[in-house]
Amino acid sequence: MNRNTPFAIAFALGICAIAGPAASADLPKATQDILKELKLDASILKGLDEELKVPAGWIDKAKKEKDLIILSSWDQKQFVKMTGAFRTRYPFVNIRYARSSYNARVVKTLIAYKEGRHLTDILTGFGGGYYLYKEADALADLSDIPNFKRLNKNHRDPGGRWLGQRLRYWCMAYNTSLVKKADLPKRWEDLLTNKRWHGNKIGLGNRPQLWLVMLWGKKGPKWTTDYMRRFVAEVKPQFRKEGTNALISLAIAGEFHAAIPAAAYRTSQYVRKGAPIAWHCPEPVPLAVSELGILKGSPHTHTAKLFTNWFLSKEGQIAQFAANNAPPVHPELQTKEFLVFPDQVLGKEIAFRSPQLEGAPTKAMYAAWTPIWAKATGDTGPKKMVKFTITLKDIKRGGRRIYFSHKGKDQRMNISGRRTKVYLNGQIEDRGNLKKGMTCEITAPEKAREAKTVSCK
Repeated sequence: MNRNTPFAIAFALGICAIAGPAASADLPKATQDILKELKLDASILKGLDEELKVPAGWIDKAKKEKDLIILSSWDQKQFVKMTGAFRTRYPFVNIRYARSSYNARVVKTLIAYKEGRHLTDILTGFGGGYYLYKEADALADLSDIPNFKRLNKNHRDPGGRWLGQRLRYWCMAYNTSLVKKADLPKRWEDLLTNKRWHGNKIGLGNRPQLWLVMLWGKKGPKWTTDYMRRFVAEVKPQFRKEGTNALISLAIAGEFHAAIPAAAYRTSQYVRKGAPIAWHCPEPVPLAVSELGILKGSPHTHTAKLFTNWFLSKEGQIAQFAANNAPPVHPELQTKEFLVFPDQVLGKEIAFRSPQLEGAPTKAMYAAWTPIWAKATGDTGPKKMVKFTITLKDIKRGGRRIYFSHKGKDQRMNISGRRTKVYLNGQIEDRGNLKKGMTCEITAPEKAREAKTVSCK
């Protein structure tokens, strides 16, 4: 695995004085507890005092702003654990956190921004939506955050609009009761040649940007396009519409033997619960970085930058790892102690989704992938859209499923957090705000089980 030697930061002459918060010599209890849990010596935090320093005036401005709104994908318990030390160091910051789907976190936030509204100060994991934010000039410049400059150049935007939140390795999760280690592929090509994996043994999610785009960058368009076609035609996986987390659960249940793509840190959470699941990486290992950005014009810019600088410090990155096993972006923490499956990553060839792969290369990959997926699943083109009005009779799974009567029959419709747009009284809202008795107009492809839009009042 490529490592980059951290470098000292030299501040230009004339820059404002630097002020630091509470000294790290007396570590917050939350940090002491995490070090004990991970069996790490406090010496690993060497240099933390310097990392916690911020430009003079930030603290005072943050105290005036007071609030900080964050939208991300951390579970609530994970976020509380992760931010314990920050709350101790900066007790004047009132954090308002919400775990949100991609649609609520990324799509709705951008729509609101264009309407002149700020739904959040910090958002994470905007992935494929970055260029939409770039076109709207919706992201603040982060390059004045001291720890921004400490990041590997691949883990920060050259223009300063995003920085790495965590590293994400995307490979395969497999059911340990159904798969022998001897059958695990050493390289991705082995899935084509080893017939043990053929015939509905693999649950494949329609998330090519999580693994195939890395192979596209590493192996080239010709190799990857040929691999896509052969994988679908010869391996004959199960084509699944579920999200990546659900695929891991289905592999555990024995619905299929392995799930692709699967994140290491998510798989490890099930391993800790004793589930019959493990994670394996053929070479080259697909690696991406999850982005973090601050919304431009945020009323809480300094609390957001204060949090971000802390989050990028050793203390913040170790806290995130303790909370959800996410590999740190801090250059000094990219070691086996901070990898949940180190033997699957260290020493192996890496296929990194660099910033250069965003945009045109990703579009080219999708142009090759989309017809292959469509032909295999029978989804060969746009379907006729139908529109009808109903009254909600029941809502389950936090708005993921709605129930109603239509044409004299009880029916169910799925509501995707990413693909379905939900409106309440003309405003985009989260699906979790749907209530029984609401009158809703539903737009969906004919005979489909998932709505395109749900507009209620």
